Amino acid sequence: MSRARADEEEYWHSSKFRAFTFDDEDDELSQLKESKRAVNSLRDIVDDDDDDLERVSWSGEPVGSISWSIKETASSSSSSSLEGRDSSLQKGSSSYVAFPKQVSSYSLSSLFKGELCLSLSALSDTGVKNYAPELRRPKSEYKDYSSDWSPKDTVRRMQRGKACSLERFRSLQDKLVLLDEAVAGHDGNVITAVLIFLKRTLRREILFRELEVRQVALCHLIHFLKEMGEQKFLLDLFRFLDRTEEVALSQYREHLNIQDVEKRREFLKGCIGLPFSAEDTTHIQDHYTLLERQIIIEANDRHLETAGQSEIFRKYPRKASILNMPLVTTLFYSCFYHYTEAEGTFSSPTNLKKTFKIPDKQYVLTALAARAKLRAWDDVDALFTTKNWLGYTKKKAPIGFHRVVEILQRNNAPVQVLQEYVRLVEDVETRLNLATKYKCHDVAIETYRDLKDRIQLTAYKCKVERGSAEEEKINSILNNMVRN
Repeated sequence: MSRARADEEEYWHSSKFRAFTFDDEDDELSQLKESKRAVNSLRDIVDDDDDDLERVSWSGEPVGSISWSIKETASSSSSSSLEGRDSSLQKGSSSYVAFPKQVSSYSLSSLFKGELCLSLSALSDTGVKNYAPELRRPKSEYKDYSSDWSPKDTVRRMQRGKACSLERFRSLQDKLVLLDEAVAGHDGNVITAVLIFLKRTLRREILFRELEVRQVALCHLIHFLKEMGEQKFLLDLFRFLDRTEEVALSQYREHLNIQDVEKRREFLKGCIGLPFSAEDTTHIQDHYTLLERQIIIEANDRHLETAGQSEIFRKYPRKASILNMPLVTTLFYSCFYHYTEAEGTFSSPTNLKKTFKIPDKQYVLTALAARAKLRAWDDVDALFTTKNWLGYTKKKAPIGFHRVVEILQRNNAPVQVLQEYVRLVEDVETRLNLATKYKCHDVAIETYRDLKDRIQLTAYKCKVERGSAEEEKINSILNNMVRN
């Protein structure tokens, strides 16, 4: 019996396996080796593709990569007290391993810097398969952030609305290829996005030189700069391209940002000498002259209105200043408040017409609207009355009397005034339509009489009041038709 015990002890002492003892001086070293094997097993699992790793913390906050954290654990494990081992972390294991979320709320950075000790016993078999998939995101997600896309692929992804980083295109050649691909894709948003990137990362001289031979991209950049109001950048671009007229026009647009009227006048005066085309030079000159005229009219009228010396200003107070108003508005203002003034004054409508070469049609339309609004029917009549060299008078309207009737009707002209101008409409059908529409009964009855249209006269009899003068007139005409 004792021999059997001796043989058993000899077997255990001679075997390559050693019994576990609490006072084994090498046990701490064996634990360290075992933990390193577990760590290496984890590194094999998660280190196969660094680009695929999701950088997370224990609490979900971004920190260093997990592979880095594992290396930190391996180097500091000698100072940590590890409790227990997990058989699933043996060398050659192919299972994914993850830490259970409920173990701790500390960040990985603090965990792997030695501030917290992690027990390997937490890596149980039940947690291995449940949490391992969270170490990496799906392929469809992490590929969206890949930095290996070619310029062509990058443009295609931008056209589909995918997030793309253009910072990887660092060389001038890569940036130009990206721009050419964007232009070839015929997508204005993509072209503009690439141009914004180039504008931010290239010197102006280089960008301007390359855009000079890429007219489509150049047009997109010019439009973008105009929309964003980047006048200085736009002026530099036009100067580089030697587009003198566009430089002048861009400088002229600056007057819109000048609120003070005197400063705007001086600015416009300086714009007259810029290299505009002949037609544009005339417009700039007219703009300066008009603003100068408006300043004078505004000062005088404000004084008259404040002093109460003018009846028309007392009866029709001004609703707004005349400053910076268009030419047509200024003409209407002059026809409303200064219609009878002599041609020599700046506020005279005829002076404005002559100075700015306003066409007859525009002048008549504006004057008619202003005087009709004041119900000055005598002025309306004088506006269309002309004399020939024999002294005979007749009415003539460069805009057509049908338009005169419409303007008068909008200003609530009396029927007697309307009928006078409806009669002057040459086209018979138009005249009848206007007479019927605006209830100019006398004109309609007289037109049917001249046409000898008994049927229409009889029908029109139903449109007038019974027993009225118009009904008696129709009956008289019908009776005369029967006798003849």
